[in-house]
Amino acid sequence: MNIVVAMKQIPDLQQIRISNRRPVLQDVPLTFGGIDKSALEAAVVLKESLGEVKVWVLSAGSEELEDTVKEALAAGGDEAYLVIDQSLAGADSSIIAQVLAAGIKQLNDVDLILFGEGSGDNYSGQVGARVARLLELPLVSYARDIKIDGDTAQVVRVLEDCEEVLEVKLPAVITVLSDIGEPRIPSVTQILKAGKKPKQTAELDDLGISAGQSNPVITLSNLAPESNRKRIVVKNPVELVEKLKSENLIGG
Repeated sequence: MNIVVAMKQIPDLQQIRISNRRPVLQDVPLTFGGIDKSALEAAVVLKESLGEVKVWVLSAGSEELEDTVKEALAAGGDEAYLVIDQSLAGADSSIIAQVLAAGIKQLNDVDLILFGEGSGDNYSGQVGARVARLLELPLVSYARDIKIDGDTAQVVRVLEDCEEVLEVKLPAVITVLSDIGEPRIPSVTQILKAGKKPKQTAELDDLGISAGQSNPVITLSNLAPESNRKRIVVKNPVELVEKLKSENLIGG
């Protein structure tokens, strides 16, 4: 069985500073999004339970992907397929979906394709569904549990007011929730071995796709919320409690 996990390279959200309400991205390292890492964990768990499974890491982006993908390979990915082109920076969901779908077609006998429910940056939640449509495969979204039995996947998906259990024939596309699995922390040995795992790279021309078809996503404004402090000085715990009560922040 071949499982493909699509992962998006984004700035490390834990290391972004705020200056004048704007995010400072200079010198912030790149990583894969948290939900994407959960999708990878789900694939690795399936591999551990089923045995004969190969986990592919699929990603499209800039040249930095060659370094970023090492963390995914260290966390359980077996091989990487990377589509590298600087023009993909800021590309919209439609062009990214075309690139990923074309990349999947280059791989043999793909049984399951996993996406995070949304990316860690713009969280559009569109790419998984678009890829399913392009490949003419069934789509199951918002999965928190996946079990494989032969050529069938049983999926528990979370809706607004209930959970739904369904079965889908493979191959299929599944988008997962972040709580499907806690991403594992690779050991030092796994990190060292990751650099030796096989990687395939391709350019847009290899896939017959032109970045000129894309409408780049342009961020017009990205401001942190204002924080208005009342700057009230209290001299002791009793005054603090009374003030909190007067503001209806605590009961009593």
